[in-house]
Amino acid sequence: MKLKRTVALAAAVFAATSFNAMAAGKVQVEYWSNSLSPKFDSVMKDLTGKFNASQTEIEAKWVDVPWDAFQARMVAAVASGNVPGLVNLPKPWMDQYAQAKIIVPITKQASGFKGIYTEGANKDASYDGQIYGLPWYQVTGVLFYNKELLAKAGVKEAPKSFSELMQTAKLVKEKTGVAGFSPKLNDGFTGWFLYEGLPVLKDGKAVFNSPAHVKLVEEFAAAYKAGVFPKDVFKMGFEEQIAAFGSQKIAMFAEGAHALKRTKTDSPKVYAETGVAGFPHAGGKTPFGGFLFLWSVPKGYKNVDAAVKLGKFLTNDEAQLAFAKASATFPSTNKALEDAYFQSGAKSADPVERATAVAATAIKTSRTLTVSGLPDEAAMNKKLDDEVQAAVTGRKSAKQALDDATAFWNSKLTAK
Repeated sequence: MKLKRTVALAAAVFAATSFNAMAAGKVQVEYWSNSLSPKFDSVMKDLTGKFNASQTEIEAKWVDVPWDAFQARMVAAVASGNVPGLVNLPKPWMDQYAQAKIIVPITKQASGFKGIYTEGANKDASYDGQIYGLPWYQVTGVLFYNKELLAKAGVKEAPKSFSELMQTAKLVKEKTGVAGFSPKLNDGFTGWFLYEGLPVLKDGKAVFNSPAHVKLVEEFAAAYKAGVFPKDVFKMGFEEQIAAFGSQKIAMFAEGAHALKRTKTDSPKVYAETGVAGFPHAGGKTPFGGFLFLWSVPKGYKNVDAAVKLGKFLTNDEAQLAFAKASATFPSTNKALEDAYFQSGAKSADPVERATAVAATAIKTSRTLTVSGLPDEAAMNKKLDDEVQAAVTGRKSAKQALDDATAFWNSKLTAK
Protein backbone atom coordinates (compact mmCIF):
# COMPACT_ATOMS: atom_id res chain seq x y z
CA MET A 1 0.00 0.00 0.00
CA LYS A 2 2.84 2.35 0.84
CA LEU A 3 4.39 1.73 -2.55
CA LYS A 4 1.09 2.41 -4.30
CA ARG A 5 0.66 5.67 -2.38
CA THR A 6 4.22 6.67 -3.24
CA VAL A 7 3.66 5.93 -6.93
CA ALA A 8 0.36 7.83 -6.90
CA LEU A 9 1.96 10.81 -5.18
CA ALA A 10 4.84 10.81 -7.65
CA ALA A 11 2.40 10.68 -10.56
CA ALA A 12 0.42 13.61 -9.13
CA VAL A 13 3.57 15.67 -8.59
CA PHE A 14 4.74 14.86 -12.12
CA ALA A 15 1.37 15.86 -13.60
CA ALA A 16 1.29 19.12 -11.68
CA THR A 17 4.89 19.89 -12.59
CA SER A 18 4.20 19.11 -16.24
CA PHE A 19 1.09 21.33 -16.25
CA ASN A 20 2.99 24.22 -14.70
CA ALA A 21 5.79 23.75 -17.20
CA MET A 22 3.31 23.80 -20.07
CA ALA A 23 1.69 26.96 -18.71
CA ALA A 24 5.07 28.56 -18.18
CA GLY A 25 6.03 27.62 -21.72
CA LYS A 26 3.08 29.45 -23.29
CA VAL A 27 3.71 32.58 -25.29
CA GLN A 28 2.38 35.47 -23.22
CA VAL A 29 0.61 38.15 -25.28
CA GLU A 30 -0.24 41.20 -23.23
CA TYR A 31 -2.60 43.49 -25.11
CA TRP A 32 -3.51 47.07 -24.31
CA SER A 33 -6.94 48.51 -24.96
CA ASN A 34 -7.63 52.22 -24.89
CA SER A 35 -9.91 53.63 -22.13
CA LEU A 36 -12.37 50.71 -22.08
CA SER A 37 -12.28 49.95 -18.33
CA PRO A 38 -14.40 49.74 -16.25
CA LYS A 39 -17.39 50.15 -18.57
CA PHE A 40 -16.43 47.26 -20.84
CA ASP A 41 -14.67 45.00 -18.35
CA SER A 42 -17.24 42.26 -18.79
CA VAL A 43 -16.98 41.89 -22.57
CA MET A 44 -13.18 42.24 -22.60
CA LYS A 45 -12.68 39.67 -19.85
CA ASP A 46 -15.06 37.32 -21.62
CA LEU A 47 -13.19 37.65 -24.92
CA THR A 48 -9.85 37.13 -23.18
CA GLY A 49 -11.17 34.02 -21.42
CA LYS A 50 -12.58 32.55 -24.63
CA PHE A 51 -9.31 33.10 -26.47
CA ASN A 52 -7.25 31.49 -23.71
CA ALA A 53 -9.61 28.51 -23.52
CA SER A 54 -9.10 27.93 -27.24
CA GLN A 55 -5.29 27.94 -27.04
CA THR A 56 -2.59 25.51 -25.94
CA GLU A 57 0.45 27.62 -26.84
CA ILE A 58 -0.64 31.24 -26.32
CA GLU A 59 -2.01 33.06 -23.29
CA ALA A 60 -3.50 36.55 -23.55
CA LYS A 61 -3.46 39.14 -20.79
CA TRP A 62 -5.71 42.16 -21.11
CA VAL A 63 -4.52 45.55 -19.79
CA ASP A 64 -6.50 48.77 -20.18
CA VAL A 65 -4.60 52.06 -20.46
CA PRO A 66 -6.35 55.46 -20.04
CA TRP A 67 -6.54 57.62 -23.15
CA ASP A 68 -4.48 60.49 -21.74
CA ALA A 69 -1.64 58.18 -20.67
CA PHE A 70 -1.68 55.87 -23.66
CA GLN A 71 0.74 57.54 -26.06
CA ALA A 72 3.39 58.32 -23.44
CA ARG A 73 3.19 54.78 -22.08
CA MET A 74 3.38 53.32 -25.58
CA VAL A 75 6.47 55.33 -26.54
CA ALA A 76 8.16 54.51 -23.21
CA ALA A 77 7.46 50.80 -23.67
CA VAL A 78 9.02 50.75 -27.13
CA ALA A 79 12.05 52.71 -25.89
CA SER A 80 12.59 50.24 -23.03
CA GLY A 81 12.04 47.15 -25.18
CA ASN A 82 9.41 45.87 -22.74
CA VAL A 83 6.44 46.01 -25.10
CA PRO A 84 2.98 44.42 -25.20
CA GLY A 85 2.02 42.22 -28.12
CA LEU A 86 -0.91 44.33 -29.30
CA VAL A 87 -2.00 47.93 -28.80
CA ASN A 88 -5.40 49.43 -29.60
CA LEU A 89 -4.91 52.57 -31.71
CA PRO A 90 -7.19 55.00 -33.52
CA LYS A 91 -6.31 55.31 -37.20
CA PRO A 92 -4.48 58.66 -36.84
CA TRP A 93 -2.16 57.19 -34.19
CA MET A 94 -1.57 54.10 -36.29
CA ASP A 95 -0.35 56.27 -39.16
CA GLN A 96 1.80 58.34 -36.83
CA TYR A 97 3.41 55.26 -35.25
CA ALA A 98 3.91 53.55 -38.61
CA GLN A 99 5.70 56.64 -39.88
CA ALA A 100 7.86 56.74 -36.73
CA LYS A 101 8.53 52.97 -37.06
CA ILE A 102 7.36 52.15 -33.54
CA ILE A 103 4.80 49.64 -34.81
CA VAL A 104 5.65 46.94 -37.33
CA PRO A 105 3.96 45.95 -40.60
CA ILE A 106 1.91 42.75 -40.43
CA THR A 107 1.18 42.42 -44.15
CA LYS A 108 2.44 38.85 -44.38
CA GLN A 109 0.61 37.60 -41.28
CA ALA A 110 -2.71 39.32 -42.14
CA SER A 111 -2.83 38.66 -45.88
CA GLY A 112 -4.79 35.42 -45.53
CA PHE A 113 -7.77 36.89 -43.70
CA LYS A 114 -7.90 40.60 -44.56
CA GLY A 115 -10.87 39.86 -46.83
CA ILE A 116 -13.19 39.54 -43.82
CA TYR A 117 -12.93 43.29 -43.19
CA THR A 118 -14.81 46.02 -45.05
CA GLU A 119 -13.33 47.88 -47.99
CA GLY A 120 -12.97 51.09 -45.98
CA ALA A 121 -11.44 49.34 -42.97
CA ASN A 122 -8.84 47.58 -45.11
CA LYS A 123 -7.81 50.90 -46.61
CA ASP A 124 -7.54 52.47 -43.15
CA ALA A 125 -5.44 49.52 -41.94
CA SER A 126 -2.76 50.29 -44.52
CA TYR A 127 0.00 52.87 -44.48
CA ASP A 128 2.53 53.38 -47.26
CA GLY A 129 1.48 50.14 -48.95
CA GLN A 130 1.79 47.92 -45.85
CA ILE A 131 -0.78 46.62 -43.34
CA TYR A 132 -0.12 48.00 -39.87
CA GLY A 133 -3.35 47.19 -38.07
CA LEU A 134 -6.23 44.74 -37.73
CA PRO A 135 -9.51 46.69 -37.95
CA TRP A 136 -11.73 46.61 -34.86
CA TYR A 137 -14.60 48.90 -33.88
CA GLN A 138 -15.70 51.97 -35.80
CA VAL A 139 -18.34 54.68 -36.22
CA THR A 140 -19.58 56.75 -39.13
CA GLY A 141 -21.99 59.57 -39.76
CA VAL A 142 -25.46 59.30 -41.28
CA LEU A 143 -27.60 62.14 -42.59
CA PHE A 144 -30.58 63.17 -40.45
CA TYR A 145 -33.10 65.47 -42.11
CA ASN A 146 -36.42 67.11 -41.26
CA LYS A 147 -38.88 65.66 -43.79
CA GLU A 148 -41.41 68.44 -43.24
CA LEU A 149 -38.89 71.21 -43.97
CA LEU A 150 -37.59 69.43 -47.07
CA ALA A 151 -41.17 68.94 -48.30
CA LYS A 152 -41.88 72.66 -47.90
CA ALA A 153 -38.83 73.29 -50.07
CA GLY A 154 -40.21 70.94 -52.74
CA VAL A 155 -37.70 68.18 -52.00
CA LYS A 156 -39.23 64.69 -51.88
CA GLU A 157 -36.22 62.52 -51.03
CA ALA A 158 -32.83 62.70 -49.39
CA PRO A 159 -29.91 64.04 -51.45
CA LYS A 160 -27.80 61.39 -53.16
CA SER A 161 -24.65 63.47 -53.71
CA PHE A 162 -22.95 66.28 -51.83
CA SER A 163 -23.86 68.78 -54.57
CA GLU A 164 -27.51 67.71 -54.16
CA LEU A 165 -27.18 68.12 -50.40
CA MET A 166 -25.92 71.68 -50.79
CA GLN A 167 -28.66 72.49 -53.31
CA THR A 168 -31.31 71.02 -51.02
CA ALA A 169 -29.96 73.07 -48.11
CA LYS A 170 -30.17 76.20 -50.26
CA LEU A 171 -33.78 75.47 -51.23
CA VAL A 172 -34.76 74.91 -47.59
CA LYS A 173 -33.31 78.28 -46.62
CA GLU A 174 -35.03 80.05 -49.52
CA LYS A 175 -38.44 78.44 -48.95
CA THR A 176 -38.58 78.18 -45.15
CA GLY A 177 -36.01 80.59 -43.75
CA VAL A 178 -34.39 77.74 -41.79
CA ALA A 179 -30.66 76.99 -42.18
CA GLY A 180 -30.57 73.98 -44.48
CA PHE A 181 -27.43 72.18 -43.31
CA SER A 182 -24.99 72.30 -40.42
CA PRO A 183 -21.64 70.81 -41.48
CA LYS A 184 -19.03 69.96 -38.87
CA LEU A 185 -16.56 72.83 -39.04
CA ASN A 186 -15.07 72.79 -35.55
CA ASP A 187 -13.13 69.53 -35.86
CA GLY A 188 -10.54 70.03 -38.61
CA PHE A 189 -11.19 71.13 -42.19
CA THR A 190 -8.71 68.63 -43.65
CA GLY A 191 -11.50 66.07 -43.40
CA TRP A 192 -13.63 68.03 -45.87
CA PHE A 193 -10.78 68.17 -48.39
CA LEU A 194 -10.27 64.41 -48.11
CA TYR A 195 -14.02 63.80 -48.31
CA GLU A 196 -14.01 65.65 -51.63
CA GLY A 197 -11.06 63.55 -52.78
CA LEU A 198 -8.68 66.52 -52.68
CA PRO A 199 -5.09 65.94 -51.48
CA VAL A 200 -3.75 67.77 -48.45
CA LEU A 201 -0.08 66.75 -48.83
CA LYS A 202 1.88 65.74 -51.92
CA ASP A 203 5.57 64.90 -52.04
CA GLY A 204 5.97 66.20 -48.50
CA LYS A 205 4.38 69.59 -49.22
CA ALA A 206 1.00 71.13 -48.43
CA VAL A 207 -1.07 71.49 -51.61
CA PHE A 208 -4.47 72.63 -50.39
CA ASN A 209 -4.42 76.02 -52.13
CA SER A 210 -5.21 74.63 -55.59
CA PRO A 211 -8.20 75.98 -57.57
CA ALA A 212 -10.24 72.92 -56.54
CA HIS A 213 -9.55 73.51 -52.84
CA VAL A 214 -10.35 77.21 -53.21
CA LYS A 215 -13.62 76.36 -54.97
CA LEU A 216 -14.75 74.15 -52.08
CA VAL A 217 -14.06 76.84 -49.48
CA GLU A 218 -15.81 79.42 -51.68
CA GLU A 219 -18.86 77.14 -51.84
CA PHE A 220 -18.94 76.97 -48.05
CA ALA A 221 -18.50 80.74 -47.85
CA ALA A 222 -21.40 81.37 -50.22
CA ALA A 223 -23.62 79.03 -48.19
CA TYR A 224 -22.65 80.76 -44.96
CA LYS A 225 -23.33 84.22 -46.40
CA ALA A 226 -26.76 83.14 -47.64
CA GLY A 227 -27.72 81.68 -44.27
CA VAL A 228 -27.73 78.13 -45.63
CA PHE A 229 -25.37 77.28 -42.75
CA PRO A 230 -26.25 78.56 -39.25
CA LYS A 231 -24.28 81.62 -38.21
CA ASP A 232 -22.80 79.84 -35.19
CA VAL A 233 -21.76 76.78 -37.23
CA PHE A 234 -18.10 77.05 -36.13
CA LYS A 235 -19.16 76.71 -32.50
CA MET A 236 -21.59 73.85 -32.99
CA GLY A 237 -20.51 70.52 -31.55
CA PHE A 238 -22.55 67.40 -30.93
CA GLU A 239 -24.85 68.85 -28.26
CA GLU A 240 -25.42 72.10 -30.11
CA GLN A 241 -26.38 70.34 -33.36
CA ILE A 242 -28.84 68.05 -31.59
CA ALA A 243 -30.46 71.04 -29.86
CA ALA A 244 -30.65 73.05 -33.10
CA PHE A 245 -32.24 70.16 -35.00
CA GLY A 246 -34.76 69.57 -32.22
CA SER A 247 -35.80 73.22 -32.25
CA GLN A 248 -36.00 73.29 -36.09
CA LYS A 249 -33.16 75.75 -36.47
CA ILE A 250 -31.40 73.43 -38.93
CA ALA A 251 -32.92 70.99 -41.42
CA MET A 252 -30.02 68.55 -41.93
CA PHE A 253 -26.91 67.39 -40.09
CA ALA A 254 -24.64 64.35 -39.96
CA GLU A 255 -23.93 62.33 -36.81
CA GLY A 256 -23.75 58.82 -35.42
CA ALA A 257 -26.82 56.58 -35.46
CA HIS A 258 -27.43 57.12 -31.73
CA ALA A 259 -27.59 60.92 -32.03
CA LEU A 260 -31.35 61.44 -31.90
CA LYS A 261 -32.14 59.52 -28.72
CA ARG A 262 -32.50 62.79 -26.84
CA THR A 263 -34.63 64.33 -29.60
CA LYS A 264 -37.15 61.51 -29.15
CA THR A 265 -37.73 62.73 -25.59
CA ASP A 266 -37.20 66.48 -25.96
CA SER A 267 -38.77 67.08 -29.39
CA PRO A 268 -41.14 64.21 -30.24
CA LYS A 269 -42.81 66.09 -33.11
CA VAL A 270 -39.46 66.72 -34.81
CA TYR A 271 -38.42 63.13 -34.11
CA ALA A 272 -41.54 61.87 -35.89
CA GLU A 273 -40.64 63.96 -38.95
CA THR A 274 -37.01 62.82 -39.06
CA GLY A 275 -35.70 61.04 -42.12
CA VAL A 276 -32.45 59.09 -42.29
CA ALA A 277 -30.09 58.44 -45.19
CA GLY A 278 -26.50 57.47 -45.73
CA PHE A 279 -24.28 60.53 -45.93
CA PRO A 280 -23.77 61.05 -49.68
CA HIS A 281 -20.37 60.37 -51.19
CA ALA A 282 -18.23 62.97 -52.94
CA GLY A 283 -14.89 62.62 -54.73
CA GLY A 284 -13.34 60.69 -51.84
CA LYS A 285 -16.01 57.97 -52.20
CA THR A 286 -16.65 57.73 -48.47
CA PRO A 287 -19.27 59.03 -46.03
CA PHE A 288 -18.23 61.88 -43.76
CA GLY A 289 -17.59 61.20 -40.08
CA GLY A 290 -15.90 57.78 -40.10
CA PHE A 291 -13.43 56.78 -37.35
CA LEU A 292 -11.74 53.40 -36.87
CA PHE A 293 -9.78 51.73 -34.05
CA LEU A 294 -7.29 48.96 -34.86
CA TRP A 295 -4.94 46.47 -33.19
CA SER A 296 -1.25 46.97 -34.01
CA VAL A 297 1.99 45.22 -33.02
CA PRO A 298 4.66 47.43 -31.36
CA LYS A 299 8.26 47.38 -32.50
CA GLY A 300 10.36 45.01 -30.39
CA TYR A 301 7.72 42.39 -29.71
CA LYS A 302 9.32 39.05 -30.54
CA ASN A 303 6.26 36.86 -31.15
CA VAL A 304 4.49 38.73 -33.94
CA ASP A 305 2.68 35.62 -35.19
CA ALA A 306 1.19 35.01 -31.74
CA ALA A 307 0.14 38.65 -31.42
CA VAL A 308 -1.56 38.57 -34.82
CA LYS A 309 -3.32 35.32 -33.86
CA LEU A 310 -4.82 37.12 -30.85
CA GLY A 311 -5.64 40.12 -33.04
CA LYS A 312 -7.38 37.86 -35.54
CA PHE A 313 -9.52 36.43 -32.73
CA LEU A 314 -10.43 39.86 -31.33
CA THR A 315 -11.44 41.07 -34.79
CA ASN A 316 -13.35 38.01 -35.99
CA ASP A 317 -17.09 38.24 -36.64
CA GLU A 318 -18.22 36.83 -33.29
CA ALA A 319 -15.86 38.90 -31.15
CA GLN A 320 -16.56 42.12 -33.05
CA LEU A 321 -20.30 41.59 -32.78
CA ALA A 322 -20.03 41.04 -29.03
CA PHE A 323 -18.07 44.24 -28.52
CA ALA A 324 -20.29 46.27 -30.87
CA LYS A 325 -23.42 45.24 -28.94
CA ALA A 326 -21.78 46.22 -25.66
CA SER A 327 -20.45 49.56 -26.89
CA ALA A 328 -23.04 50.87 -29.40
CA THR A 329 -20.32 51.00 -32.06
CA PHE A 330 -20.04 49.07 -35.32
CA PRO A 331 -17.84 46.12 -36.29
CA SER A 332 -15.44 46.31 -39.23
CA THR A 333 -16.19 42.88 -40.73
CA ASN A 334 -18.66 42.44 -43.57
CA LYS A 335 -20.45 39.46 -42.05
CA ALA A 336 -20.94 41.02 -38.62
CA LEU A 337 -22.46 44.13 -40.19
CA GLU A 338 -25.11 41.94 -41.85
CA ASP A 339 -26.27 40.62 -38.48
CA ALA A 340 -29.93 41.16 -37.59
CA TYR A 341 -28.83 43.25 -34.60
CA PHE A 342 -27.92 46.03 -37.06
CA GLN A 343 -30.21 45.30 -39.98
CA SER A 344 -33.53 44.68 -38.19
CA GLY A 345 -34.41 48.38 -38.29
CA ALA A 346 -33.89 48.79 -42.04
CA LYS A 347 -37.63 49.25 -42.66
CA SER A 348 -38.47 50.74 -39.29
CA ALA A 349 -40.28 54.04 -38.97
CA ASP A 350 -38.20 54.82 -35.89
CA PRO A 351 -35.30 57.13 -36.90
CA VAL A 352 -32.70 55.69 -34.50
CA GLU A 353 -33.51 52.09 -35.46
CA ARG A 354 -33.39 52.96 -39.14
CA ALA A 355 -30.18 54.95 -38.68
CA THR A 356 -28.47 51.89 -37.21
CA ALA A 357 -29.22 49.86 -40.34
CA VAL A 358 -28.28 52.72 -42.64
CA ALA A 359 -24.96 53.22 -40.84
CA ALA A 360 -24.20 49.47 -40.89
CA THR A 361 -24.45 49.57 -44.68
CA ALA A 362 -22.75 52.93 -45.25
CA ILE A 363 -19.86 52.07 -42.95
CA LYS A 364 -18.55 49.44 -45.37
CA THR A 365 -16.92 52.20 -47.42
CA SER A 366 -16.30 54.56 -44.50
CA ARG A 367 -12.78 55.96 -44.07
CA THR A 368 -11.11 57.89 -41.27
CA LEU A 369 -10.58 61.28 -42.88
CA THR A 370 -7.44 62.58 -41.24
CA VAL A 371 -3.87 63.62 -41.94
CA SER A 372 -1.34 62.22 -39.48
CA GLY A 373 2.35 62.46 -38.74
CA LEU A 374 2.56 66.25 -39.01
CA PRO A 375 5.56 67.87 -37.28
CA ASP A 376 3.39 70.31 -35.32
CA GLU A 377 -0.07 68.85 -35.80
CA ALA A 378 -2.00 71.02 -33.34
CA ALA A 379 -0.59 74.32 -34.61
CA MET A 380 -0.88 73.35 -38.27
CA ASN A 381 -4.49 72.24 -38.02
CA LYS A 382 -5.40 75.31 -35.98
CA LYS A 383 -3.85 77.59 -38.61
CA LEU A 384 -5.81 75.92 -41.40
CA ASP A 385 -9.06 76.01 -39.43
CA ASP A 386 -8.57 79.68 -38.48
CA GLU A 387 -7.89 80.63 -42.11
CA VAL A 388 -10.88 78.65 -43.39
CA GLN A 389 -13.11 80.32 -40.80
CA ALA A 390 -11.85 83.72 -41.92
CA ALA A 391 -12.68 82.83 -45.52
CA VAL A 392 -16.09 81.28 -44.84
CA THR A 393 -17.19 84.21 -42.66
CA GLY A 394 -16.09 86.72 -45.30
CA ARG A 395 -13.10 88.27 -43.53
CA LYS A 396 -10.67 87.01 -46.16
CA SER A 397 -10.75 85.62 -49.68
CA ALA A 398 -10.62 81.84 -49.93
CA LYS A 399 -7.51 82.04 -52.10
CA GLN A 400 -5.62 84.27 -49.68
CA ALA A 401 -6.69 82.21 -46.67
CA LEU A 402 -5.53 78.92 -48.21
CA ASP A 403 -2.31 80.50 -49.51
CA ASP A 404 -1.51 81.69 -45.99
CA ALA A 405 -2.34 78.34 -44.40
CA THR A 406 -0.33 76.45 -47.04
CA ALA A 407 2.70 78.68 -46.48
CA PHE A 408 2.49 78.07 -42.73
CA TRP A 409 2.24 74.32 -43.19
CA ASN A 410 5.20 74.24 -45.58
CA SER A 411 7.33 76.26 -43.18
CA LYS A 412 6.67 73.59 -40.56
CA LEU A 413 7.22 70.72 -43.00
CA THR A 414 10.51 72.22 -44.22
CA ALA A 415 11.79 72.69 -40.67
CA LYS A 416 10.92 69.11 -39.72
